[in-house]
Amino acid sequence: MATTFPTRTPSHSARWWWATLAVIGVATLALLAMGRTPICTCGTVKLWYGTVQSAENSQHLADWYSLSHVVHGLIFYGLGWLILRRQTWQMRLALATLVEAGWEVLENSPIIIDRYRAVTIALGYEGDSVVNSVADIGWMLVGFAVARRLPLWATVALGIALELVALVAIRDNLTLNVWMLIAPSDAVRQWQAGA
Repeated sequence: MATTFPTRTPSHSARWWWATLAVIGVATLALLAMGRTPICTCGTVKLWYGTVQSAENSQHLADWYSLSHVVHGLIFYGLGWLILRRQTWQMRLALATLVEAGWEVLENSPIIIDRYRAVTIALGYEGDSVVNSVADIGWMLVGFAVARRLPLWATVALGIALELVALVAIRDNLTLNVWMLIAPSDAVRQWQAGA
């Protein structure tokens, strides 16, 4: 009698974890293929860099715009819960990662970089380093994980608080960023430049 060993197949949730990691890997390769710099041209990778009007902005692991990526995670969790409630949270996480990674690739394309330069206060914006883009995806994952644990009211309060902190600190946040990309306002740009 032959002995048979059970074959191990990944669990349904494990497949979504692998899919999430694959999306991050593909985005990383896409950014490198686009010619994005792997790390800051300054030669270092800093945990935090807080000067917005600088060549090192969006080049390190965290900056003021990391708050916006946490808010992305809060929003993506909420939308996934509303639209895909019957799906597992791991599947919704993989989809959120796909959207965030897609944005990181698009954000670092010449058309969006040029748009930022033309209509926002980011006059010398050169795009993100790859390490910053991958960290931004990670910050979205943090927001998603936090929203999964918090009650709705706390998630909404946190999102508003993060937007207000960025607004006070740098006169910019996710709301203004989207507004200025879609419908630029000279009055908003002048107010932001007064920071």
